[in-house]
Amino acid sequence: MVVEVKVMEKKGLVIVHTGDGKGKTTAALGLAMRAWGSGLRVFILQFIKGSWSYGELGAIEKLGEIDGRIRVEQCGLGFTRRGNGQEEEHRAAAGKALLRAKEVIQSGAWDMVIFDEINYAVKFGLIGESELMELLEARPEGLHLVLTGRDALPSLVERADLVTEMTLIKHPYQKGIKAQQGIEF
Repeated sequence: MVVEVKVMEKKGLVIVHTGDGKGKTTAALGLAMRAWGSGLRVFILQFIKGSWSYGELGAIEKLGEIDGRIRVEQCGLGFTRRGNGQEEEHRAAAGKALLRAKEVIQSGAWDMVIFDEINYAVKFGLIGESELMELLEARPEGLHLVLTGRDALPSLVERADLVTEMTLIKHPYQKGIKAQQGIEF
């Protein structure tokens, strides 16, 4: 008996996780674990997070120590409220993250790149729509690119191959329950 094995054509996808519900970063990191487990090289660039320690950082660091095929960099300064006088610092950090993003996707060193919370950076005016579209244009054909954050631009949704919208139905915050370690961070 002859078993035929189909070789899959590699086609890099643009994947967007957006919406007001919880789980956008979690879904992207789950995808990163699946990709890493399948032998892919995964780079995660966080556009907003930067000042807190999150549970996923320790896990990714441990996996990265195994073979260097997964890595995360935090480029942001953390979430901020508008009008607190830190807009320029956040804009500068987002600009550096944008430069790093271009380097990473053009390096050829990665099979999947995740731009965590990049949609927030666009929404808050830290980077522009044209800069986001330039990133998509710079993406090599075989690279999977995952973008997360609320309020994905219609132009990004149109350009993406896969878009998932997380919808908030119920959240523990609504009952006054504070963020839980291992769930929220």
